[in-house]
Amino acid sequence: MPPASEPDLARLAEMAKRRRADLGLALTDATAKAAGFSKGTWQRVERGLPIRETNYVKIDGALQWAPGSCIAVTKGGEPTPVDDMKDPDAAEVQKSPMPPEVIDEEARDVVQLALIATAKGTTAEEIREMSERVVRDLRERGLI
Repeated sequence: MPPASEPDLARLAEMAKRRRADLGLALTDATAKAAGFSKGTWQRVERGLPIRETNYVKIDGALQWAPGSCIAVTKGGEPTPVDDMKDPDAAEVQKSPMPPEVIDEEARDVVQLALIATAKGTTAEEIREMSERVVRDLRERGLI
């Protein structure tokens, strides 16, 4: 077991293999591509090797786990199967371990940094308005 400060990728590898088998998913290029990542990424996860953090949510989706489950597993937690989220009594269950206001703030920061890096001549007020609009639109679409 790795030190507490390091992610337990071996634990994730074991749980991901087991879940993939339970779901009857083959480790093929087509299966990986349908989930939005490469077969090599999937193989790295199942070998206990690191992948880009942005790919963990794709692995979550392929394994029918709620977003954040892979990261939770590497920290000693348990994955949340999406089926558990469909319970009508769990309609208000938050899928992310982060509170909604933290998610909104993180989304705003990402938009602001992207605009600062790419939109020369954009005022601070325009950047704030755009980031607020993006967060609002993402919320309305159920993405955050």
